[in-house]
Amino acid sequence: MSRNHNHTPSPHQSSKGNQFNHRSRKGAERFRSFQSKRRPLTEDERLLTRPTRPLVSPSEPPPSEQIQADEHALERALHFDFTITDPWRVFRIMSEFVNGFDALAHIPPAVAIFGSARTRPNDPAYAAAVETARLLAQAGFAIITGGGPGIMEAANKGAQEGGNLSIGCNIELPFEQASNPYLDISIDFRYFMVRKTMFVKYSNAFVIFPGGFGTMDELFEALTLIQTRKVSHFPVILYDSRYWGGLLHWLHQTMLAEGKISPGDAELLRVSDDPQEICRLVREAYETYRQEREDPNREKSIR
Repeated sequence: MSRNHNHTPSPHQSSKGNQFNHRSRKGAERFRSFQSKRRPLTEDERLLTRPTRPLVSPSEPPPSEQIQADEHALERALHFDFTITDPWRVFRIMSEFVNGFDALAHIPPAVAIFGSARTRPNDPAYAAAVETARLLAQAGFAIITGGGPGIMEAANKGAQEGGNLSIGCNIELPFEQASNPYLDISIDFRYFMVRKTMFVKYSNAFVIFPGGFGTMDELFEALTLIQTRKVSHFPVILYDSRYWGGLLHWLHQTMLAEGKISPGDAELLRVSDDPQEICRLVREAYETYRQEREDPNREKSIR
């Protein structure tokens, strides 16, 4: 029996279909409207957030609402999606460590270059970052950056121009940060702490170009780990003495003067305005480090 695939629905059928499609569209529109009003939370935000509770003085009995909420907490937990809880995030964090270690385990000696994502290609600092990375790459170092635009892009570009490995460790942010086009290895992270571990573990020097809060975070993370001897002393070099002059003055005239750091701590930072000098400092430090590592009588390093 043949079937007529061009069957025309009756007016009644057509009306029902249109009503159904109209309801479906209205539901989808409500959902999209709701979604558009909410900015998606990053995994870091979820990890670092906990539910709020009312303040209760130790001398007062807990409110009945709180007692009732606590009594039903287990029941609610049994019906909760485990994959969005903190214990589940432990597995996600662990997987990020494993993926990062797998990707970077066999890279050559490397230098991490940090700086502002807002630096434009016509900025002198951009050109200086390209040149610094190119010289370091030609000297045998891979280049690791945050994988984004600005100084990160410049450093990855210089790494490829110098013929060495260019690595980007990107991070999930509330606003999109696309990877730059000069990466040989690109790794995406949800958690800042995992990403920063990769920078420290696989870098033999930090070169810090002008930047903002993120750059300062990476700078002082390195200084803290060196100061507390969690890692071996490796060079931390600031590019652009004019940009960093105010910070250095404050470190010496305020922090050191008031005894908040020791004189040795203040000397952990080097400053240079010359890419060739930066390359020389990194090479000399790495050769010293390598010789110390090969000394059979050396003290066992933490790093």
